[in-house]
Amino acid sequence: MGEIEAEALPAVPLRQALARRMKAFAGAALDVIYPPACAGCRLLGTGAGLCAHCWSRLALIERPYCEVLGTPFSHDLGPGILSADAIAHPPPFDRLRSVALYDDLARILVHSLKYRDRTDLAPMMAQWMLRAGDGAVGAADVIVPVPLHRLRLVWRKFNQAAELARSLGALAGRPVLMDAVRRTKRTRRQIGLNPRAREENVRGAFAITTAGREALFGKRVVLVDDVYTTGATIAAVARTLKRAGVADITVLTFARALPGPI
Repeated sequence: MGEIEAEALPAVPLRQALARRMKAFAGAALDVIYPPACAGCRLLGTGAGLCAHCWSRLALIERPYCEVLGTPFSHDLGPGILSADAIAHPPPFDRLRSVALYDDLARILVHSLKYRDRTDLAPMMAQWMLRAGDGAVGAADVIVPVPLHRLRLVWRKFNQAAELARSLGALAGRPVLMDAVRRTKRTRRQIGLNPRAREENVRGAFAITTAGREALFGKRVVLVDDVYTTGATIAAVARTLKRAGVADITVLTFARALPGPI
């Protein structure tokens, strides 16, 4: 009996070794057909990420910044400093964090994910978002993506915010509630609308589902989207979440539309 068990033991590691070899072989074969390229400039041989040149073009948002709106300051004014906009117009969420300014490379990455079906970029972008969140994702109870209307989802095939949220959840080990918030109104595209028109466009466009109401009450939420521009859509979703009893909202986006530090 002991000899049989001793002979059987190596079988499991052998299967694991074979599985690893097959996975490595499949990966190598894919690399031949689809060589790893920079996600920014498509330079071959740079691996699944950014080349050094493109990395230098990413305008990362680093401290010092407004503790509420995450707007970068050109000078360090001390801890806890708020921007004039945050003081004059307090947002319906608790804090906003973004990876980079929405220019050059950040725009290429967002457009590749959103319009060119590059869902493979979501895990890389989510890693940077996790860092930019400054601990908010780890402290959250749930992650919620900004939803698309079902007709737009059919046309676009996937929700880029949901892809980023799913990757964030996997990285941080936090649950992602895909169906907690529903977009009940088919709105016009926000591109080209002025701030007031954007706000009117999304007014009353979101609702909490029955399951979402039970899952969100009293929770700390990370609300995920790809880009923060005027904030009209994010604000509409945040107000809906607050009315549902959400205790704390961190908005986390990959890019932030700003002319530069203030």
